[in-house]
Parts: sequence; structure tokens; C-alpha cells
Amino acid sequence: MDVILRLFVNVLEEGFIYGIMAMGVYITYSVLHFPDLSVDGTFPLGACVTAALILAGVHPVIALGCAFFCGCAAGAVTGFLHVKLRISDLLSGILVMTGLWSVNLVVLGGRAVAPFYNKPTLFSTGLVKLLPQGLYLRRVLIVLFLTVVMVKLIADLYYRTKSGLLLRAAGDNDQYVTAQGVDPGRMKMLGLMLGNGLAALSGSVLAQQAESASVSSGTGMVVMGLASVIIGTSLLRGFRFLKPTTMVIVGSVLYKAALVAAMQLGLPTNYLKLLMAVLFVTALVTGNALDGRRKQSAKAYRA
Repeated sequence: MDVILRLFVNVLEEGFIYGIMAMGVYITYSVLHFPDLSVDGTFPLGACVTAALILAGVHPVIALGCAFFCGCAAGAVTGFLHVKLRISDLLSGILVMTGLWSVNLVVLGGRAVAPFYNKPTLFSTGLVKLLPQGLYLRRVLIVLFLTVVMVKLIADLYYRTKSGLLLRAAGDNDQYVTAQGVDPGRMKMLGLMLGNGLAALSGSVLAQQAESASVSSGTGMVVMGLASVIIGTSLLRGFRFLKPTTMVIVGSVLYKAALVAAMQLGLPTNYLKLLMAVLFVTALVTGNALDGRRKQSAKAYRA
């Protein structure tokens, strides 16, 4: 029973961490219809910036904010390459992802891994110290839950603003955005900044949980984020009361649960990346099939 509880807690913790990144991928993939591969670079960028700042004595909450803004800056570069220099969306993300590998190495002082054990983190400072003994044992899960809920609420509030509405329109109807006197390219750049900022924020949270940062921690983040978005939006689309942000967070938890279940069934760790790809393909095919059924049902209803 203890083993099952530990696995369940582990799934929730990782699901919440990567759920923050999935909310960013949702902006670029579902809202802007932009296949942004720079997430594989901005995720470790957030982790590396956080490690460097915490080692320098900066407060972990300030490190979170700095990681977010660094991710936004990287997203702005991707947007600049695509909108201003007319480079294709896919190639723009690849160029930024490639360049960030060197940037992350520079941030860590040339090291591939930077541990910061026994340093203050989000999970060991502030109000966390005031938790009762029983809750303190689950402080990581509690802090992660509160963090992902806070990010989700802020994102939901932003989507209801004029800027958020124009951002959502930029991916589907450029003419509407232009009619409002706003440049669609600028809205795309803003969406890429927010998406990569959330990816970097997720990397920052992961680094503080693990008390270390690695330049290679972003490998496969795009696949994980896309799978979380597709799983969540496909399986939960029938629940009209759920926000898209909630759907992608649940999708992230379900995705991690599927990985953990496969590992518990004896799948070697060498096949983990292959399993991630298979889960992504399965989620994509299932999502397309469900969309096809919904369209057929809508046509039949109108007929």
C-alpha cells in the first residue's frame, strides 16, 4: 500500500510540474497553431537560471520570476525570427533550441549539471516551515499543487482580458485582430513569449524540487507537452465546465501515470523515450478520431 501511495504522489508531483509547461505548449500549439520546438531549450533554461541564482544566494521565489522572464526573452527571439525575418515556424524553434544549449552551458559556468543541495528552495522556505509535521512530509505536493493552481488562475484571468482574446484570435482569424488595430505578428510574438515563459517556469520548479539543474533536462519536453495537451483536450472536451488549462494539467497527470504504469510493468528505462513517442502517437490518433466523431454527430444533428 505504501508503494502505491508513493507512486501516486510521484505521479501527481511530476504531473503538476509538467502541467505548467503543458499550459505554455497549449498557447503555442492549440491557440497559435505554432509547432514551437524551442520549448526543449527554454525548459532547461529556466532550470539553469534558477540554479545559478540560488547558488548566488538569490531568493527562490525571485529565481522563479527571473526564469519566467528569461523564457519569455527566448520566446521573443523565436517570434522575431518567424514574424520579422520570415523564417518558418518549425525552423525558428529549432534555431532557438540549438542556440539555447550553449546559453545554458554559459549560465551554469560550463558545467552540464549544477547541484545546489541544502540551499533554500521553494519547498524549504517561507510559510512551508510553518506546516504541521504531518503536512510537512507532503510539503512538495502541497507547494506544487498551490503553484500550478496559481499559474492556472492567472492564465484564466489573462484569457478573459482584451489581450487574451486577441491572442486567441491571432491563431484562427488574423483579419479580426487587424480590424481591432493590432498587429497579428505582435500577438504571435506575445503568445510565444508566454508559452516559453511557462516552460522555463516549469523547469525552474523542477530544478528546485530536484535541487539540481541539467542542460539536457529539456530533451523530449515538446513531445511531453503536446501529449499532455492532446490527452487532456481530447478526453475532457465533453466536460464543458472545465477550462482548457485544467484539461492540460489533467492530461499531464494522466500522461505521467501512463509512463509510471509502463515502468512498473517491467519496461526497461532504455525504452522510455520510445514509450513517450508511442503515447504521443496514440493520443494524437485518439484525438483525431474523437474529433471526427464529434463532427459527424454535429452534421447528423444539423441534418
